[in-house]
Amino acid sequence: MRDISDFNPSRLVLARQRRGWTKKSLADLVELSTKSISNFENGDSPPTEQSILALASKLDFPVEFFFGPDIQAPSEENASFRSFSRMTAAQKNAALAAGGIAYLLSDWIDQRFDLPKVSVPDLSGMDPEMAAESVRAAWGLGHSPIKNMVHLLESRGVRVFCLAEETSQVNAFSCWRRGSTPFVFLNTMKSAEASRFDAAHELGHLVLHQHGENKGKEVEHEANAFASALLMPKDSALAYGWQCRTTADVIRLKKFWNVSAMALAFRLHRVGILTEWLYRSICIELSSMGARTKEINPGPHETSQVLQKVLSYARDKGLSVKSIAHELNVTANDLNQILFGLAPVVIEGNLNTTEHSVVGKKPVLRLVT
Repeated sequence: MRDISDFNPSRLVLARQRRGWTKKSLADLVELSTKSISNFENGDSPPTEQSILALASKLDFPVEFFFGPDIQAPSEENASFRSFSRMTAAQKNAALAAGGIAYLLSDWIDQRFDLPKVSVPDLSGMDPEMAAESVRAAWGLGHSPIKNMVHLLESRGVRVFCLAEETSQVNAFSCWRRGSTPFVFLNTMKSAEASRFDAAHELGHLVLHQHGENKGKEVEHEANAFASALLMPKDSALAYGWQCRTTADVIRLKKFWNVSAMALAFRLHRVGILTEWLYRSICIELSSMGARTKEINPGPHETSQVLQKVLSYARDKGLSVKSIAHELNVTANDLNQILFGLAPVVIEGNLNTTEHSVVGKKPVLRLVT
């Protein structure tokens, strides 16, 4: 074990929050007082060697994790949480702490691979519909459906990870790291259509709210309007939406844009294809079919090209997820959780990372959108 004076209190805070525990619950588990845990986290007094071993064991983090430098993590101030009011403090803190682990993995990737440069326009204050059109124009998307939102974001330098929280109350969120690198965290437990809309919604926050408030009903409405316009451009909706006169038509045509039936009905009403009466009738029928809680005729989930290519290249060089976790002083399970649903997370072997490393010139990841 390292010198106890090198113990980093902020890492204890992150580990505790990642597990969703209060100071008291952690204190009870390690048989210490809540005041002792507070003193450790505030840096007022370092824990003993025995206490560090107990903390590491109960929190399921390697002992070495607690002796590294400060970990930057998304903060409550810069993270654009959706469903913010329904989240408990423990859920919010656990999601933010998972973001800190994602930052560690992202730094590991950046040191070894040349990723696409960030190309996310700053359209702060612009009308959401116009902003969506501007993004499509800047990225050369035309009016065609977007094949894969995760691939599109990654091709423009956005880092995409899984939220790691198996609860519908913790929705997608996004943030700018150090003001220059955009991150999006998606709940991959949701339907493919809902996750695609979340990805577009979070892109809306990144382009519309980089320099202003990114929480509240108004900004959520703006991000939703942006996502709707990005995924279902007005010209495209007008050109093909006339086919929709019934609920069955909506369910059939939603596959064209890869969106939910409810989202398509709303968009067609918004652009004037569906009358108020027809829109309400379709929504009532969709609701009776359970469309508000479970997608009808869902499509396949999107995955990450970046993470899959990184893990594939690393495996070719003798690195498993377990050995990458060892380099970062976290558990393989913590990495698996931020990869789940976006990339394969098979753990094989127990490689010695001092003997197996990704070396040489950084490979350039070429993404297809």
